[in-house]
Amino acid sequence: MPFSPFDHHPRTRLIFGNGTLSQIGELTRELGGRRALIVSDPGIVKAGYVTRAASYLLTAGVQTRVYGDVRENPSTEDVDRCVEIAREFQTDFIIGLGGGSSMDTAKGCNFILTNGGRMQDYWGTGKATQPMLPMIAIPTTAGTGSECQSYALISDAETHVKMACGDVKAAAKVAILDPELTVSQPHRVTVCTGVDALSHALETAVTNKGNAWSTVFSREAFRLCHEGFTRILADSKNLEARGQMLLGAAYAGIAIENSMLGAAHSCANPLTAKFHVVHGEAVGVMLPHIIRFNSALPECAAVYASYYEGDLAQRVTELLSLAQMPLKISSYGVQESDLSSLAEMAMKQWTAQFNPRPLTVADFADLYRSAM
Repeated sequence: MPFSPFDHHPRTRLIFGNGTLSQIGELTRELGGRRALIVSDPGIVKAGYVTRAASYLLTAGVQTRVYGDVRENPSTEDVDRCVEIAREFQTDFIIGLGGGSSMDTAKGCNFILTNGGRMQDYWGTGKATQPMLPMIAIPTTAGTGSECQSYALISDAETHVKMACGDVKAAAKVAILDPELTVSQPHRVTVCTGVDALSHALETAVTNKGNAWSTVFSREAFRLCHEGFTRILADSKNLEARGQMLLGAAYAGIAIENSMLGAAHSCANPLTAKFHVVHGEAVGVMLPHIIRFNSALPECAAVYASYYEGDLAQRVTELLSLAQMPLKISSYGVQESDLSSLAEMAMKQWTAQFNPRPLTVADFADLYRSAM
């Protein structure tokens, strides 16, 4: 792919290894935190990880409060509830502990807590005018790579449109990648987030915004995630494979920060909004068709061939099948009569502009049709 100009400034310190969650208290103190809000979801609270994190913080002398009610695909309502707790606690530090939804909610809370207004005010890039609170991101799933990104993906509670709200000040100061935290997640969460991470590696590899920096992370992310995902499907308790997936997802997140995403995500978001398809499944079911669509460009075909010896689109389909995920959007109730509206929605998604092969509404309709 072309060596286009780039300007990368590392914003997030990466700490990787088994048991590294134990460092959270010391790290928070180092960054000046005295009153930390942990933003998480009910599943992670139930798993005991929030209690462990809070104990490390308290041992380090950091007062702690928990907002543990994050929902999947967080909306502006989720962010508003989190902000209410943060204001009441007078937090000076934010910790996102969980999947992408928890980390996105934590970032969203940070925007409003420090800059005021509503999430809609920050839709786009660089719209926060005031400094933001320091944040630590701790992923418990290997999927979104949100820990290495400065964007929060928040849905408008009324329109259900996903808003990408980004600002360099929103990036986590530290990301703790502890593979042990990912072992207890249900199989369905493992495969859905794993497919999402794979899609990030493959989409960032060919976007029209890609560069020499992002390509390094896209390639290594795919290598780690492809091998790790295959190994986890065979043995879900394989801690080394869990580590591969967690690191691969983080690398893919770095790639996204520098190259954005493409048409698979543009197609996925409408499926989630209209048919409530889990994000990882929505991206996965569309990804083989996007790979074939982009392969019409020789430069994309060459990149795909360098990633996998063989039919990459078919390999993705094989992985979806091994993970027992649907291979057709008709499995979610999508009918021919839905394709026009889905295509219109896909065309309006922010990632569509970065796909290497430009798309029209008719192209999106054909892609959905091929996935029927």
